[in-house]
Parts: sequence; structure tokens; C-alpha cells
Amino acid sequence: MKTTALTKIHESLGAKMVPFAGYNMPVSYEGVNAEHETVRKGVGVFDVSHMGEFLAIGEKALDLLQKVCSNDISKIQVGGAQYNCMPNAEGGIVDDLIVYRIRENEYLLVVNASNIEKDWDWISSHNSFGVELKNISDKFSLLAIQGPKAIEAMQSLTDTDLSAIKFYNFEVAPFAGIDHVIISATGYTGSGGFEIYCHNEYAEQLWNKVFEAGKDFGIKPIGLAARDTLRLEMGYCLYGNDINDTTSPIEAGLGWITKFTKDFVNSEALKAEKENGPERKLVGFELIERGIPRHDYEIVDAEGNNIGVVTSGTMSPSLSKGIGLGYVKTAYSKPESDIFIKVRNKNIPAKVVKLPFYKG
Repeated sequence: MKTTALTKIHESLGAKMVPFAGYNMPVSYEGVNAEHETVRKGVGVFDVSHMGEFLAIGEKALDLLQKVCSNDISKIQVGGAQYNCMPNAEGGIVDDLIVYRIRENEYLLVVNASNIEKDWDWISSHNSFGVELKNISDKFSLLAIQGPKAIEAMQSLTDTDLSAIKFYNFEVAPFAGIDHVIISATGYTGSGGFEIYCHNEYAEQLWNKVFEAGKDFGIKPIGLAARDTLRLEMGYCLYGNDINDTTSPIEAGLGWITKFTKDFVNSEALKAEKENGPERKLVGFELIERGIPRHDYEIVDAEGNNIGVVTSGTMSPSLSKGIGLGYVKTAYSKPESDIFIKVRNKNIPAKVVKLPFYKG
């Protein structure tokens, strides 16, 4: 099992460690609800160094990324980032990712840990453009410093004005005494903050300086369990749960990152699906009665007929109610639609709601 440059630190802090995407990762430190609240109200730090990073370099880098990505890469300015997905040829999704434009002809792709090899092979198979590709996943560490106090807590570590970095933009600047760090105003929690990329050799220095700077702000380490409840309250998709090789970006509600102003893998079929309307849609729902929806639970109508499946579910720490994402037949996808979640052979009433669940 792989480790990150910070694994020993997590173990020394008493983190509960679990295998995740081939890595030994901290799932929790003091408990999911406490960690969740730390990020919603203060500032918390995730080690997400298991994520994959690729570089695409060269005059035709834009052409290659336009081919494999659904969003319009030409819209990204140097210093900007863009949420994206890579459609496959069968109507599903290879992966979702963030694309950063580092320089005029250089892009950084940040992909899911479980898909690093698959994504690398997929992008390489479409590289008829002579683009230089580099897999730098094992060389970089990534900290997500998230929460409403993140800017204030981290400002002492850099001369860069953190409050001036707009959402989905980044700076390459000195941070925590380390030169050439990517400071990215991105994250997976919906509570603001930054993602910090550095070489592995500086990871411990980064971690220690971040916790020193955040001490007066109640900064705490946060595990993957709270990362999941935080992203679910925002209605953010998790690859492997809510999107995968068989779910189309149209039915997954990712039409906003699927731009038909260009040709990309399977664009004609996806365009037709958008025009005709998908047979099912990914929706958010809240349980009306007590219960916790889980992945793969059945979704039924008032008569008990199957109309879909839960892809993600939890007891929301912020809302104190059961919430989830799931695919339902399009007729049941409008907000306020009545549906039922089959929990241990009992049909628990629920209603479709507009995302995000957590309004902040």
C-alpha cells in the first residue's frame, strides 16, 4: 500500500488509517462530526496527496485537452483553473478533474487517486498531437486548507494577498518558506479555502508551518470521512459513487461543464442526449423521516416500484437529517417530487431538493 509524505505524522496524531485508492490514508482523527464542524466554522487541513497530477506541455497541449475534456479549455487564462470531465466513447465518464493553466502552453491536470493509471492511459491514447505528457503524481504533495478562517489563518505564511485570489484561480508563489508553491483557491468542501501543492521533500515543513500559523484559529487535521460529508452537503459528485464509466455527464447534472462549441470524445452522442433529454437524472434528496440513505439503496415510488438508486448518502452533520444523491427516472427529478428510499425493507419518505443541501 502506498503512503504519502505525511503518513507518519497522521499516525503520530492518532489518526484512524484506512486503505483508500491504494494509499494508507487518515479517515478521521477525533470523529467525523467534530471535524466537519471545524471546516464549516473555522479551518481544517486535509492531506490529499494521493490525488494524481499530470503535466501537458507543448504548442498542441490545448488541442489534446480540448479533445479529451468536455469543458472548453480555451477559456482558461494563465493562472486560472477549470472543473472538467473526460467522457469515454460509450456515453460514460473516464474521470472528473481540475485543469490548471500554468503557462501559455503548459497545463496541470489533477485527477482522482483511484484513476491515475486509467486516466494516464486514456489521455496518452489520444495524444496524436505530439504533446509532452509527464506523470508527476508521486513527486507532489497536496494539502487542502479549508474553512471560513483559512485566509486569515494562512496569510502570515505568504506575501501574496490570499483574499485577492479569486475562486478557481491560483498563484505560484513562496508559501511557508517554500519557493514555487501553487496556492489554489479551490476545494471540495464549499466552505472556502485553498489547496497547496508542493514537492514531497517540503511536505512536512508545509504541514508544520500551516499548523503553527493556524494555532490561534483552532486549526485541526481533518480526515477523509469529513471530506465526504462536506462534499455531499454541497452536492459535489464523487467519482466511483455518483459518476463512473456508465454515467453520462448530461444525466449527472454536468451539462454546465459539457460544451458543444467544439468536438471532443463522444460529443455528438452527448449532444443528442442533451437535446432529447436523458432517461434518468442525478438528484439531491432529503429524508422526511429518520433514517440514513446509503450507496446502492433502492429508490421507489409511492407504490413501491423501483425508480432509481442511491449513489451517496449520509446523516448530514450540518442539517441533522438524512441526505443523499441518486439517479431517478426523469419524471421524478423535479424539486419537491415525492420519492421513497428503501432502508432495511422500509420505504422512508423523501423529497427531491435543489442543490446544494448546505446553504452556508
